[in-house]
Amino acid sequence: MDEMNAKYAESDAQVVLVDDEEMVLDTLRTFLELETDYKVASFADPAEAVTFGRENSVDLVVSDFLMPGISGIELLREYAESNPHAPRVLLTGYADKASAIKAINEVGLFQYLEKPWDNEQLLVVFRNALDRRFLVKALQEKIAEIDMAQGKLSGLQDDILRTFI
Repeated sequence: MDEMNAKYAESDAQVVLVDDEEMVLDTLRTFLELETDYKVASFADPAEAVTFGRENSVDLVVSDFLMPGISGIELLREYAESNPHAPRVLLTGYADKASAIKAINEVGLFQYLEKPWDNEQLLVVFRNALDRRFLVKALQEKIAEIDMAQGKLSGLQDDILRTFI
């Protein structure tokens, strides 16, 4: 675990915040800048956030539920395609459990948080989500290493067989 933590420090985390209310974005961004080392990209326009997700690697995406033009679920669905391993968090001012269940099922939601949020809970959710993201990233790299080693071993076996046949 220490090797993973050294390789994937919190400061490496690219977090995307999406909310059509500038005040919410400013509050979240400022809080995260004061309390963490995350690289934070924030968007009041969901279409810009979708474009950013298609062009950049993202470790965590947090979206408001109700926004003009595109819902939070639709935005998170886009991120599920462009950044499939990035945990997705839905932040909403509406205690709509049916929408939360829909989001969990449709976009593989990591967490559903209600506004107003508790700052400590928010940090715990974000850290847990990023821990998961970095563990998945480390696992993907280990799998790639094993696949490469297996390929080399297969080639070596073929060479040995050719030598003796």
